[in-house]
Amino acid sequence: MKQQFTAVYKKSGKWYLGWVEELSGVNTQGRTLAEARKNLEEALTLVLEVNRVISRKDAGTGARREPLNVLLPA
Repeated sequence: MKQQFTAVYKKSGKWYLGWVEELSGVNTQGRTLAEARKNLEEALTLVLEVNRVISRKDAGTGARREPLNVLLPA
């Protein structure tokens, strides 16, 4: 499943900071913009995987899962 998020990058001293606008807690840094991009993609992937594992464990077998589509304001 392909999803799209908004990555935000900001130069701070010698580092580039990066975070995902739509998800709290997905952030990183890198010495270059390319490194920050790579690190942010990895951080996002890990957070989504861990959230899915935790959710499935907490919900148990009786939970209903279904797609949720929303139109976000620009």
